[in-house]
Amino acid sequence: MNKKPVLRLSIYLLTTTLIPITIACSRQNVDRSQGTNLSGSMVYNTLKRTYHIHVPSNYNKNKSTPLVVALHGGGGTGKMMDGFTGLSRLSDIKGFIVIYPDAVEKHWNDGRGLHGYRSQRENIDDVGFISALIDVIANAYPIDRNRVYVTGASNGAMMSFRLACELTDKITAIAPVIGALTENVSKNCNPSRPMPVLIIGGTADPLVPWEGGHVHLFRKKLGIVLSIPDTARFWAMHNQCSQEPKISWEPDTSPDDGTRIRKTVYNNCRDSVEVVLYEVQGGGHTWPNGPQYLPEWIIGVTSQDMDGAEAIWNFFEKFRR
Repeated sequence: MNKKPVLRLSIYLLTTTLIPITIACSRQNVDRSQGTNLSGSMVYNTLKRTYHIHVPSNYNKNKSTPLVVALHGGGGTGKMMDGFTGLSRLSDIKGFIVIYPDAVEKHWNDGRGLHGYRSQRENIDDVGFISALIDVIANAYPIDRNRVYVTGASNGAMMSFRLACELTDKITAIAPVIGALTENVSKNCNPSRPMPVLIIGGTADPLVPWEGGHVHLFRKKLGIVLSIPDTARFWAMHNQCSQEPKISWEPDTSPDDGTRIRKTVYNNCRDSVEVVLYEVQGGGHTWPNGPQYLPEWIIGVTSQDMDGAEAIWNFFEKFRR
């Protein structure tokens, strides 16, 4: 079927200034049994920003709908994040809308201060962009403002942590995957309320080190992050959780994949939030149950012992702001 415009509208969004924003969406999939995919664009701080939306097959315009913002990794796109995570498929079952924004030149300004990426070199306001985009989508759809969640992979995971620090008033919970809190952001992170956080990371990740230090691609150093366990402890301390977590093991449903998943839960937190860490022992720079998008010698092993998208949504749906 040929693509055709289905929605065109202009909104003037009041943030710190009046910013003209245009949504120009194209229908990409009209099979309502599989939901609807739309592409859109907006101008924010003079830059044209693009994104993709998946509206679930059971969408009801008269009912408030949860929103999941899914941030791609460095070098990726929103469309790639869609195929990488399985979130659109799950949204058709669970009834949430997913938006997949595109970073400027495929890299988010996650706070590492890397001069090799335009978004970080020019200090592009990705926090403001995501904030404005949430408002745009909420004007186009009856979004439940108390159920706006953010997940991301790698560079998108690091951006998720930054959003939790700086956009606390709009975000209900975050679930970063294969990424850690950057050292720079951790020094100034002071969220205004407790934040539910789920983290998924691989102990054998060759890019984002489990034990912290320099993110690296082969020999190229790409900024410093906390260790994944220290990232979880950071949020447990902020949320005033019990410092004695509960430890359990996920079922080893795929014993041949070379991974096991250890679950650490910090509970008894302020405002009944939680911090959960899925430690994918032997796992690489990969999304659980996602594609092996590059050879194992580059990114490591993909665990098949859990569905990353399902684990994330099961966590999200417990929390409202």
